Parts: sequence; C-alpha cells; structure tokens
Amino acid sequence: QVQLVESGGGLVQPGGSLRLSCADSGSIFSINAMGWYCQAPGKQRELVAAITSGGITKYADSVKGRFTISRDNDKNTVYLQMNSLKPEDTAVYYCNAGPPLTVLAGDFGSWGQGTQVTVSS
Repeated sequence: QVQLVESGGGLVQPGGSLRLSCADSGSIFSINAMGWYCQAPGKQRELVAAITSGGITKYADSVKGRFTISRDNDKNTVYLQMNSLKPEDTAVYYCNAGPPLTVLAGDFGSWGQGTQVTVSS
C-alpha cells in the first residue's frame, strides 16, 4: 500500500524558490511513476510534473523551465524544485504514485493532505 507524505510548502515572495518533498513508505517506490499535482481554490487538481521509474519527466506548460521533478529511489522520496515562483503557483500541492498512465491522468482513489504553497508579496 502506498503511503505518501508531502512537505516543504510555505509562504514565499514572487521570484522565490521552494523544494517540496514526498516520502513514500510503500514498498514499490522504485518501480512506480510519481507525480506532483496542484489544486488552487475553486479549481480542479491538475498535474504539475511527473517522473517515471527510469527518470523520464513531463511538465505542465505553465511550469516548464521553472520547476524540476526528481526522485531518490534509495530514500523513497520524490522532490519538486520550484524556482521563479509566481502568485498563480499558489495552491495545495500533492504527490501520488502508480503506473505512468495513471500518474498522467491523476486518476487516484485517495490523496494525502498535501502541502500549501503560497506565493505573495
């Protein structure tokens, strides 16, 4: 069973940086694709970035060049480095794990609590 805990969110000024972490206590982290998602107030949750077990990455157009997803299979952890943050990046950020197509679709039955990212001056 996959158990994920997100951390690293906070309040940051526009142009600042944050690094989010997602620790997976499940036993199959190394073979799962991982995804970071965001949900802003009044909006649907959407994929921000994804990474396969082999390190292939995919990003939403809105974050390309600013965010970087990475994973450490020894630590069962996936990261999201967020640079040049904008007010429109404000959202709750979640991670999840599964087969690549499931990660791309965000089609999960359960989600963790997420971590709040607020970009404001």
